[in-house]
Amino acid sequence: MRKNGILMHISSLPSSYGIGKLGDGACAFVDFLADSGVQAWQILPLTPTSYGDSPYQSFSVNAGNPYFIDFERLEAAGYLLPLEYKTINWGTDPRRVDYVRVYNYCFRVLRMAFSRFDQTDKDYQKFLHRESVWLEDYALFMALKDANDGKPWYQWEQGLAMQEPEAMREAKKKYSDDVAFYSVLQYWFYQQWYMLKSYCNGKNIALIGDIPIYAAYDSVDVWAHPELFQLDDTRTPKVVAGCPPDEFSETGQLWGNPIYDWDYHRAMGYGWWIDRLARATTMYDTVRIDHFRGFESYYAVPFGMTTAEIGLWQPGPGRTLFDAVERKLGNISIIAEDLGFVTPQVRALLQYTGFPGMKVLQFAFDGDAKNEYLPQNFETTHCVAYTGTHDNMTLRGWVQEASTQAVTFAKRYLHCRNVTDLPTEIIRAVWSSTAELAVAQMQDFLDVGADGRMNTPSTVGSNWQYRTLNTDFTGRLAKWIFHMNELYNRLPEMPKCHADRSLKRKSNDRVAIILNERIAQQTVIEAGESVPRGAIQAISNQKDRTPDAMTPHAVDEESRDAWGTRKQRYESGRSRGKRS
Repeated sequence: MRKNGILMHISSLPSSYGIGKLGDGACAFVDFLADSGVQAWQILPLTPTSYGDSPYQSFSVNAGNPYFIDFERLEAAGYLLPLEYKTINWGTDPRRVDYVRVYNYCFRVLRMAFSRFDQTDKDYQKFLHRESVWLEDYALFMALKDANDGKPWYQWEQGLAMQEPEAMREAKKKYSDDVAFYSVLQYWFYQQWYMLKSYCNGKNIALIGDIPIYAAYDSVDVWAHPELFQLDDTRTPKVVAGCPPDEFSETGQLWGNPIYDWDYHRAMGYGWWIDRLARATTMYDTVRIDHFRGFESYYAVPFGMTTAEIGLWQPGPGRTLFDAVERKLGNISIIAEDLGFVTPQVRALLQYTGFPGMKVLQFAFDGDAKNEYLPQNFETTHCVAYTGTHDNMTLRGWVQEASTQAVTFAKRYLHCRNVTDLPTEIIRAVWSSTAELAVAQMQDFLDVGADGRMNTPSTVGSNWQYRTLNTDFTGRLAKWIFHMNELYNRLPEMPKCHADRSLKRKSNDRVAIILNERIAQQTVIEAGESVPRGAIQAISNQKDRTPDAMTPHAVDEESRDAWGTRKQRYESGRSRGKRS
């Protein structure tokens, strides 16, 4: 089945509170997608952002971003008063996220809500029990960051940085209220997330999530589990991740993430990765893995270098990781981000896993008719075609900034006389391609210029800020997207949504649907439930795979016991300050 999707992050949703939220604004966007005949909504990582506001550099691979917690939902639950958040100036530009204001005010509002929350609530206690494997460390980590004025963990006092037992016992006692605060935030986040997921799936819309391959150095993952990474005795990275110099960057890209100790992961049966992917495939219907080529081989830069010019390629886990994942989780729905320096070995791993790779049309117009990103050169239909990704310029911006050679070739290839029509024709080329799934950034359907670019790699200060307004999502736009899906056989196999129906849903109708669906959200995933290997049919075969509404990850008892054993090993290694 041919499918289609829209790429837009939660942060870009319309909102009166500085950044997109998991409430009515998100549900209204889902309604728009349904009216447009869209089958999949792709987002960026949902994890808490750190310096630079990038969702790919997070304090945790497991936690949800508190910025996205909907205040109106908290008000409806009795935790907030309208004046406590509606009178705040969340920013002067409704098209941009002001992260300074969001940071300064969001947690202030959430603390007021927390002060009214009953921590003896049975569902909350159930959540704490099920998520204790990661939540206890995360909540303490965030409490300690606050106590240390936001400094990275490796700049904390020795006892806390190295997790010495006495220092840890004292910290847990001293900061118990802050630990509870960060735990409650995760409870609220996942409660609201699964309500939104249920609403999406009820509209026959799949959610495509995104997980970065690496964890940030300043993260609870590295602090609490140093044995998982290539660190020295002082827990300083031996090497960090990056990309070597190429035609796009003379000095390469220095990401700075610690690199996994793959020998240790292999010895542990890849348990950490299995748990991470089990969690991701519970949260999402399909998961995009960023920098997939790093599983075949990775570029390691000695720690302390200021550029990525000096580094070595080292072998990754390869097939053994994905064999272990399949044995434990069955066949899960994955999209592999296979862009950049792709070797025959990387292609062989992609073929082995059966995961679909990516084709980005913005990369296609270099004047070479053999370019692999041109639709006639797609070697398989089992791929995902994009107009561009979050790291690319919008199509309108690309037309304005691309070289004359690239624009001329694109006009010739697309039979386009007027350069102003190129963005529409590139969308048409993606939708008419043989790719199983066609995806465009929402900015491209909105015909937004350079101001709509989400991220420019290797830069900081102006990224991840793009926002939309309610007025962007018109009936006319829905009709056009619906027409494209209909014309290129990408409508869902269900009673067709009529794009000309009203896009405005009554809020009480939407809330009633959500409240009714909460009953269905109590179902725990059956052990062993899976989809065919490497498939993306989760997009067209919706099951409400949502476990308990308050529980982001439900696993069978055997898995939980196995992880408990692994955790004991982790803590044993942690207490010695080295790998176990």
